Amino acid sequence: MVHVQASKLTLPNPSLSSPHITSILFESNSLSLALMHSDSSFSLYPSFSPISSSLPSPQMQIPSPSSSSTFLLLQSSNPDSTSRVLFVVSGPHRAGSEVLLRFYILQKSKLFARAQVVCTQKDLRFEQKLGVLVNVKHGVSIKLAGSINYFAMHSVSSSKIWVFAVKMEADDEGDDSVIVKLMRCAVIECEKPVWSVSISFGFLLLGEENGVRVFSLRRLVKGRVKKVKNSKIEGRGLPLPNGVIANDSGKHAVRVRGGKQYGVEGISEVICNVDVEGKVEKHLSGISLGPGYGAMQVKPTHVRFRQDDKDGGACFVVMKRINVETKSMRKVLTSVKAISIQALSQRMFLILDSAGDLHLLCLSSSGIGSDIVGHIRQLPHIIQVQNLAVLPDSSKKSQTVWISDGYQSVHMLATMDTDYALNAPDGSDGDEKLLPLQVIEVLFSSEKIQDVISLASNAILILGQGSLYAYAIS
Repeated sequence: MVHVQASKLTLPNPSLSSPHITSILFESNSLSLALMHSDSSFSLYPSFSPISSSLPSPQMQIPSPSSSSTFLLLQSSNPDSTSRVLFVVSGPHRAGSEVLLRFYILQKSKLFARAQVVCTQKDLRFEQKLGVLVNVKHGVSIKLAGSINYFAMHSVSSSKIWVFAVKMEADDEGDDSVIVKLMRCAVIECEKPVWSVSISFGFLLLGEENGVRVFSLRRLVKGRVKKVKNSKIEGRGLPLPNGVIANDSGKHAVRVRGGKQYGVEGISEVICNVDVEGKVEKHLSGISLGPGYGAMQVKPTHVRFRQDDKDGGACFVVMKRINVETKSMRKVLTSVKAISIQALSQRMFLILDSAGDLHLLCLSSSGIGSDIVGHIRQLPHIIQVQNLAVLPDSSKKSQTVWISDGYQSVHMLATMDTDYALNAPDGSDGDEKLLPLQVIEVLFSSEKIQDVISLASNAILILGQGSLYAYAIS
């Protein structure tokens, strides 16, 4: 017997003049909830409990204008340190001539507070009363996507995607005070339209027309690799660009801007990027320039990539296109756009296309190497999907997926075993068998559904016409 517990969450101070809710965000580690309103303001609720029949007054009210937002988790390399949750909001500044990024950190007291941000790169500056100002025109749309220690910002008008790294450090004023360090790591110049952006499990995924482009996040952050044939690097005075390391079996040739060059034989070169502390990758940080010169110092920089740049460790995975029957009975291949990408596990991602169909992306690389290989399989057509919600859990072999038709129904799906999906034939031999997909439960709402988010494997939050509904299945 399946039991469904449903409750409508009463909003604080409801009135006809108050702005209604247009979208919802949820962070599963801290149970933080963010509500975006019709006036582009945000309400933040730490430690959200769907069991309650009413929402309290928001702990933090973020004023408009806002264009996009994301949660990201700040984790330190020190296993003893506590992770923190950061909420980032974008918006226009000075009539859209700049992008304003506002940062709010969840403190140990379980309350959100404005974060103190340090950024020293060109075109980035922090103002105490505002936030971080990015010297980029806001344009018609800015979209943010966050993960662990990194987030991406996509500007439709500029046709660029910026990848930022974020690091936290304790402030001397108290244990609960945190300074956030922000650094721009990479810029991707887009030559084709991007319809969705996602960062998950070490990958940056771009939803494009008829497919998904996958970047290795490590390669974007650390730099690119160039093969050098018949190279012989030795002596001093070599014309190496700043930050280029030629290596072979641990041997290096380094040139620092404004300094001298020192090198040995090598067969490849790695254009290294730096982390938020301005240091080179860990295994290169101990290189010495010789007696009397001390450790190597490299100026913080960022790497530029093209959208189809293979040096960025990217690959484009094609989606199966839809066959449309016309009046002349001829089948026409129509293009579809990947409008939403949700992670299922470390190597599996669920894709929603503009026609309302679902696809499964399976990657055969962990993202650490230079090459990424993947394939996409279409899932059975159940409904024309408008909303997709997944709460990824890498510890489980199967995941629960919630899909909605945008009207009054929500379907609870159990995906296939991840081992089976990764090892299933990709249909390259012409046998396009649809992967299995089981509908566990169907929920019906009294209001037209605007948005759906997953709270747990058996619980969701539904946004109706300004009302919030929580469902739990047991």
